[in-house]
Amino acid sequence: MKNSMLIHPEELTKKWIDRLADAGVGALGIHPRGGSVAVASLKELIEQMKTKEYRELIDYAHDRGLEVEYEMHTAGYLMPRELFKEHPEYFRMNDRGERVADCNFCVSNGEAMTIVAKRAAELAGQLYGSSRNFYFWMDDVRGVRCQCPRCKELSSSDQALTIYNRIVFEIRKYIPDAHVAHLAYQDTIVPPTKVLPAEGVFLEYAPYEKYAAPAENAAELIEREKRMVAPLMKMFENAPMKVLEYWYDNSLFSKWKKPPVKFNLDEETMKKDISEYRKMGFDAISTFACFLGDDYEEMHGIFDITPFGKAIK
Repeated sequence: MKNSMLIHPEELTKKWIDRLADAGVGALGIHPRGGSVAVASLKELIEQMKTKEYRELIDYAHDRGLEVEYEMHTAGYLMPRELFKEHPEYFRMNDRGERVADCNFCVSNGEAMTIVAKRAAELAGQLYGSSRNFYFWMDDVRGVRCQCPRCKELSSSDQALTIYNRIVFEIRKYIPDAHVAHLAYQDTIVPPTKVLPAEGVFLEYAPYEKYAAPAENAAELIEREKRMVAPLMKMFENAPMKVLEYWYDNSLFSKWKKPPVKFNLDEETMKKDISEYRKMGFDAISTFACFLGDDYEEMHGIFDITPFGKAIK
């Protein structure tokens, strides 16, 4: 597992690859957009991966010594929403007892989980040039776990880990050395209590709240994140552990809207964070670096990523 920077697929250029390699960053992360466009963005990436131009860029990244990883919100792709009309039981139940097709799905429904796992294995095989680490995150929304009678006693973290355990089992039928990330983020920052990680599932810890927590309860959410790190690491102590940070995430600082704002790196905080993560025992450190592509450069000039490369050496 290598340190990485994540960019949107449309930002991928030979120039970006050279910048990463020259800065000493070990892996290129491809991150399709999330939120309401997650499914469409992932489908666009799948089509893009079929093109000669895209494959040549990924091959070039390998030639420069970079691993390539794909990190993305996949729930809506793995469980197609159009199945709701005929199979509402595949989808989550909300707190009013209604089956809804808005986010995620029912982890207690065997047929639903089979569909999700098989589509995950198919997707893993489509990710051109990918490492054996797979990041098939759930929907990017709070408070959307299934609350049907069978799922209700499982927390968001337990439900997510149930899914990742099933996915890694299926993918390993075809890619025996595959690993799947359990994303600890927002609702899943709390460690699972009723489900243990299967072999091949590793921790990806994303401390989002310190950047984007709602103002009215920011302190509480940030403190909760801090309290959860040690028990999360304890649970995943027999697997690799990775941090996914936001130091270079200009999409966050631009509020996910173009044109991108001029970005300023808090280098001292980044260095302090990296030092602390290493003391804690994390194996790899990554950061989003979206909205720093060609359109950013046309407006604001090239942004220097070498401070990250120097900090992780």
